[in-house]
Amino acid sequence: MAGTRALLQNFKGSILFTLVCLAAAVAYGWLQTGSASATAGLVWIVIVLSVLEISLSFDNAVVNAAVLDEMDEVWQKRFLTWGMLIAVFGMRIVFPLAIVAIAAGIGPVDALHLSLTEPKRYEEIVSGAHIGIAGFGGAFLAMVGLSFFFDGEKDVHWITVIEEKLALISNIKAAEIALLLLALWGVSLLLPQHEALVFMVAGTLGIVSFIAVEAIGTVLEMREEAQKAAGMVVRSGLGGFLYLNVLDASFSFDGVIGAFALSNNMVVIALGLSIGAMFVRSLTLLLVKQGTLAEYRYLEHGAFWAIVALGGIMLASARWEIPETITGLIGAALIGLSLWWSVRHKRKYPDAEIEAAVRAD
Repeated sequence: MAGTRALLQNFKGSILFTLVCLAAAVAYGWLQTGSASATAGLVWIVIVLSVLEISLSFDNAVVNAAVLDEMDEVWQKRFLTWGMLIAVFGMRIVFPLAIVAIAAGIGPVDALHLSLTEPKRYEEIVSGAHIGIAGFGGAFLAMVGLSFFFDGEKDVHWITVIEEKLALISNIKAAEIALLLLALWGVSLLLPQHEALVFMVAGTLGIVSFIAVEAIGTVLEMREEAQKAAGMVVRSGLGGFLYLNVLDASFSFDGVIGAFALSNNMVVIALGLSIGAMFVRSLTLLLVKQGTLAEYRYLEHGAFWAIVALGGIMLASARWEIPETITGLIGAALIGLSLWWSVRHKRKYPDAEIEAAVRAD
């Protein structure tokens, strides 16, 4: 009973946010249609979109938890509040409008008007920007995943035959960047010339963005260490906060584009994806509070493999149409396997023997 109460407390904000969004969906649906059945259909699409967002973003929650675990409680709460504003208004509303404004050469107000009055035209413009989005988002996510495995100091491996070799290759500087650039070049060869250029530029910017975010985080960490050495009390997680929000934005690319398969109404998409984003954040904090990553040693590996897979799928989607269902199933399968493998390992090696088992596993 106490566990259920604690679980509800953790998701209280998400539940309240969901109720507000569903009430807004009911009001919007009634104002637009004046029909109870049409309004119910609209609300159902909002619910389906929120479930889709949660299912596609579980790997995001696990990776977020790995970063949040190293941040103090103040910044953890800011990620749930300020970060939520960025996720909802930035990625679910402003981002699609910005794409339309740039692609159509119109102002933001006109883009908003277009989304509300000509949803099909709005969808066409957003979908037309898919090549650039796939290049940027796929490259950034691939860098996030590869940087986890290209780590010479990493001594815990899940898929040993691959991860040990990647850790060894990491001794070659920028090996993961070279590998990703080759992948970008390979996909670009399959595209028409004008799309290939857009794809390569976007992919390169995705790599540069990852390096820039990492650089900001490193500078802030160096500053904090200097302050600690001087005896000052440091409670900052700004670098991690910035990294998490850029990472969340990259995860949102495919969700925002894929949402048009269910609806081309910007209000419906924003409400559905926002509910999902809120629950993902609450799930992230739950993973941190319960120490799930420490308890299940391969869960983080599964999440990063899912990120590598998602990055690869986004890059490949520039050439081939890949259903969202396949994307979600691959991520879920990798995380499920890593969780099962973690439970298996925990049963095989009691807690007192974990450290000794690290080398023998």
